[in-house]
Amino acid sequence: MRFFYLLLFLFTNTLLAQVRLPKLVSDGMVLQRNSNVRIWGWASEGEAVEIKFQQKTYKTNAKGSKWEIFIENPSVGGPYQMEISGENNIQLDSLYVGDVWLCSGQSNMELPMSRVAPKYPEEIKTANNLEIRYFQVPKEYNISEKLDDLSHGKWVSVHPNTIGDFAAVPYFFAKNLYENYQIPIGLIDASLGGSPVEAWMSEKALKNFPEAIAEVERLKPEGTIDSLERLDQDRIKNWYIRINAEDLGVKNAWKTSNIDDSDWKSIEMPALLNEQVNGVIWFRRKFEVKSQFSGKSASLLMGRMVDADSVFVNGTFVGNTTYQYPPRRYVIPSNLLKAGENTIAVKLISERGSAGFVKDKDYQIIFESDSIDLAGTWKYKVGKAAKALQSQTFYRWKPTGLYNAMIHPLLDYNIKGAIWYQGESNTGEPEKYSELFPTMIESWRENWRQDSSDFPFLFVQLANFMESREYPTDSNWARLREAQKDALKISKTGMAVIIDVGEWNDIHPLDKKTVGDRLATSAKKVAYGETSVVASGPMYTSSEIKEDSIILNFDHVGSGLKTKNAEELKGFAIAGIDKKFVWAKAKIEGDNVIVYSPKVNHPVAVRYAWADNPQNANLYNEEDLPASPFRTDDWKQE
Repeated sequence: MRFFYLLLFLFTNTLLAQVRLPKLVSDGMVLQRNSNVRIWGWASEGEAVEIKFQQKTYKTNAKGSKWEIFIENPSVGGPYQMEISGENNIQLDSLYVGDVWLCSGQSNMELPMSRVAPKYPEEIKTANNLEIRYFQVPKEYNISEKLDDLSHGKWVSVHPNTIGDFAAVPYFFAKNLYENYQIPIGLIDASLGGSPVEAWMSEKALKNFPEAIAEVERLKPEGTIDSLERLDQDRIKNWYIRINAEDLGVKNAWKTSNIDDSDWKSIEMPALLNEQVNGVIWFRRKFEVKSQFSGKSASLLMGRMVDADSVFVNGTFVGNTTYQYPPRRYVIPSNLLKAGENTIAVKLISERGSAGFVKDKDYQIIFESDSIDLAGTWKYKVGKAAKALQSQTFYRWKPTGLYNAMIHPLLDYNIKGAIWYQGESNTGEPEKYSELFPTMIESWRENWRQDSSDFPFLFVQLANFMESREYPTDSNWARLREAQKDALKISKTGMAVIIDVGEWNDIHPLDKKTVGDRLATSAKKVAYGETSVVASGPMYTSSEIKEDSIILNFDHVGSGLKTKNAEELKGFAIAGIDKKFVWAKAKIEGDNVIVYSPKVNHPVAVRYAWADNPQNANLYNEEDLPASPFRTDDWKQE
């Protein structure tokens, strides 16, 4: 027995002496050029650690359990090898030296290339670049403590087999930079759908936001979140169990072709139901298939549906999606369709709000040489009505949680800068965002121990979204865009304006290339010092009231102001002292815009693109970059 414990002691101490590396420091990584690159890890107290890289040797001893070595200004390029040795030896392969960018935010930063594949089929097919590397940070959270390492992760290069997993905006951003500078680009993607800015901030950064700190303190005690999550999950599970068990559609096989639906209501689809129904609603439609397509497989596009769907063709299940945002792309297998009449049935579960099929999306069956349009008259019937399901509480979005688990473990890794696409989850409180967002930027710079001159921070202003309005109105989305624009007062920041690439009916627009390219354009000026680059569309600077008109002044006019497609200038609203805005006439004169309306004789304020979805706004510079939304007033929202 003593011999066994001796072996165990020796084995345990051997493990303790092993040099260990963080997940980021691994095969395929990109190191930041023009910097003192920190390589770090863990070992036993005092253990000698040695690194060999680019014909140089670096040595240190572990202090406590941690060690770090700085590699001064490594040569750009690759692939290189790195040997790290202590009591054990580690060899890292396929390393590159170039520029490393942190990519963070919520779902529009997270959205993968596979999601936008229909828009970029050739990109998916031909993507191949060993010098663009991507590391996806595990989507985890921790409110109780800051983590020193990630649970897993690896660097991957661009290839047709991997490109589908790359986040789309970072990929197009990196591709643009690589094509311009021909240097390796590393992307560290730390993003999570639905996340508010508070989740990406440290407890120290939130010290002036008492509500956030109070929430952290409430959730910190061990076991608190686990207990609350279990209760939440049980509540949701029981709601689903009950409606599915009592669903008349399942009991009476409404998915099949041979049922009598003469008493079902009719509706022209796509549309949302006029009546609010929560629970299970079944939709059915018959369609004709030509004889030459009988037994053939086909693609089935079912747009977007609210909230969760299961789709059946001739009684056979062909696909489902469990929440409302992803596009529905299913496959009808061979030998299922028949010549003549066929039936499609949809079991739709609505948790809360309006249920149905979202407009302006594709609903069709596609063969190689033909298609069947599924828009038109459908039948529907409620399978089980229920009370609205209270939304799930996402503890991963709580203050500090994502910072502790997804940002803190990265802080020792040298980076060129950050790109950020977030804000949708904070549109409920745009004024608070105007304080939170700059605080987050400054705190990240402080925590990375890189001053602002070495830490460019580039961000995306919110896209246009939701239905456009007939008359000028106030808008939380517009006010949050204003808060984002105000962050440009911080040094070494840049903003990509994308009010022209959104989709009114989809919070996740497919055009991610324009977003990545505009961020790259901003990077060329802010991060790479190309002073001649026009990196922004027109930005409002000041105004002058002259009789019945207001003259607007801009910077970032580039080669001059213009309207998109040479149309009449649109998107401007004007108001008098009564604060009632009306649509205005506007015209370009040199680098100015003159705004007026016969309905307002004594104007005092102008707003431009001030809406959730300013779809008609069309002021650009000659470089085809859109003007940022703005207002000349400082009136509070009523």
